[in-house]
Amino acid sequence: MARVTRVLFLCSRNRRRSPTAERVFATWPGLETDSAGLADDAECPVALEQVEWADVIIVMEKVHRRRLTQRFGSHLRGKRVVCLDLPDDYEFMDAGLIALLEQRVSKLARIVR
Repeated sequence: MARVTRVLFLCSRNRRRSPTAERVFATWPGLETDSAGLADDAECPVALEQVEWADVIIVMEKVHRRRLTQRFGSHLRGKRVVCLDLPDDYEFMDAGLIALLEQRVSKLARIVR
C-alpha cells in the first residue's frame, strides 16, 4: 500500500493562496491536503491538530514560517516546513497562482511524496 503524505498549506488569512493550494494538490495521487491561516482573522485559523496531522507544512511567505515557529515550535520537530515565497498578489484559484504553485511544489516532489 502506497504511503500518503499529509500536506498542510498555510498563508495569512486562508482566503486565497492556501485554499487554492489545498484544492489544486488534493488531486495529486498520494497526497492528503489541508489549509489554514496564521492571522487571528483567518477564515480557518491553524490549529494544533492540523500541525500534528501534517507530514509537510508549506507556507507562502517567510513571515508565515516565523509565526508558525512562534506558535507551534515544539510541535514542529520532525516536520518539513517549506516556504514558497509567494506574495499575496493573487485571487482564489487565479490561473497565475495555480501555475506558480504547481511549478514550485513540483520542485519539492521528493519532499511531498
